Parts: sequence; structure tokens; C-alpha cells
Amino acid sequence: MRDGDHFAALTPAVLLDGAQVGRLTVRAASIRGDSHNWEGSCRQDSMTVTRVGPPEAELLLLAVADGVGSAAHSHEGSYLVTRQTALHLDREAENIHAALLARDEGELRAIANKAVAGAVGELRIGQDYATTLHVLLVPTDARIRERVVFSVGDGGLFVLLDGQWHQTDQVDDGSLLDTRTEALPHAYRSVKAKLLYSEPGQVLLLGTDGITNPLTQRDPAFAQHLAHAWGGPQAPSLSDFLWQAQTRAKSYDDDRTVICVWEGTE
Repeated sequence: MRDGDHFAALTPAVLLDGAQVGRLTVRAASIRGDSHNWEGSCRQDSMTVTRVGPPEAELLLLAVADGVGSAAHSHEGSYLVTRQTALHLDREAENIHAALLARDEGELRAIANKAVAGAVGELRIGQDYATTLHVLLVPTDARIRERVVFSVGDGGLFVLLDGQWHQTDQVDDGSLLDTRTEALPHAYRSVKAKLLYSEPGQVLLLGTDGITNPLTQRDPAFAQHLAHAWGGPQAPSLSDFLWQAQTRAKSYDDDRTVICVWEGTE
């Protein structure tokens, strides 16, 4: 506390959240990684679970962010950007709802860029921030099957279907391929947007690279374990979800933030 970084000192090692909105059930956990435990540093990941928009255009908003360790205040940046982005997307909820109904990915990309630019503009000037950001928006109206994910940087969205994890297609920002790791507030060109269709019975997983990397890179046992744990018709309890989310993956010791959405059929 007395080193001056009050935000780090007051950041909990574990954050757990959940929600039940109609047929949608959410479980969310953000966990400090072993590397930060050994260093005595704080969790640099952040997450936000909330609802935005008026009742006729309500959306479930799920956001995860991974502060880049090389930036001195990345832990604060990840926290702030998820919340500020949620506030800006709340103002755009009716437009997002209309774009989802129209399946207009271009309009959704424009809305995302406007909202994230507004959120970034409210970060404190002069602070050393660097963070990824992924936002999943799910209409609470069960008749609407379209969802959208907005992305900057590593991490992303997976769908659990028939016991297998499927990474959503590479989102397109309309630009040429660039292999650099992108991060807010400055090291990115645009927010990527991906429109997807989801059916009841599928599980959506939004995560930082602390969980998406072991799901995709050389650890099939890890992926199979979580598919078995989270592939049932019922969402786990909050305590069980936290325990499952902490499943160790060999050589992966970064912070881990994961939000899962289950949708019942009735």
C-alpha cells in the first residue's frame, strides 16, 4: 500500500461473479496467475458482467481484459477500460440491437470503434496503460439468436459444441493481416467485430489468453477436462465454476479470466 500503487494493493487475487437473466446463466472468474503470485504482484486481468440498454433492447454485456505486464499501470487500465466501454455501449444499446437484427457487421464494427474510442479517451493522460479487450453482447430476448464479440488483442471467444471447443473465426477489421499484438489505448488500429449465431445448448466462453492459449496450444487434456465440466445442460455453481476455472495447465501461469454463458431450452 505504501509504495503508492493503491489500486494494486486493493486488487483482490480472485474475482467471482454470476448472473441469471431469463434462460441465460453466466459464470465468471478472474484469477491471479502463479507468476504474479510468485512475484507478489497484483492480478492484471479484469472483467465486467452487466446488462445494458432499455428493456426493449436489453443486452447482456460480458467483458474481459488482460493488462500487458510491461506497462506499469496495465492492471488499472484493464479495470477501467472494461467499465468505461460498458458505459459507452449502454448508450449505443438500441443501435446495437438494431444492427444485430439486421445482421449488419459493418455497423456493429463502427459502433464498437466509437464506443472503445470514447472509453479510451476517458483514461487518465500520462498513465502507462496497455490492455487487451474482448466484449460479448447477447440479447436477453431469446427470440434473437445473433450475438456479437468486439476484440482488441489476444484472447477471444470459444463455443463448446458436442463436447469440443471451437474457436470463433478470426474477426475481420477490414484491414490487411498484421501479426503484432494489439493493445489499448494506443497500440491498435481498430476494434474487430464478429457476428455469430448461437443455439440453446451451446456454451459460449469468453476469455483472456490465460485460458484461451491452453485451450488451443498443446494441452488437449486441459480442453477435454473443461469441456466435460462445462458441457452439461446445467451451469455449475459459482464455487464449482471457480474451482474448475483454476484447473492447472502445464507451463501456463498467467492470470486467467473466463466468462461462460449457458442457455436453457425453456
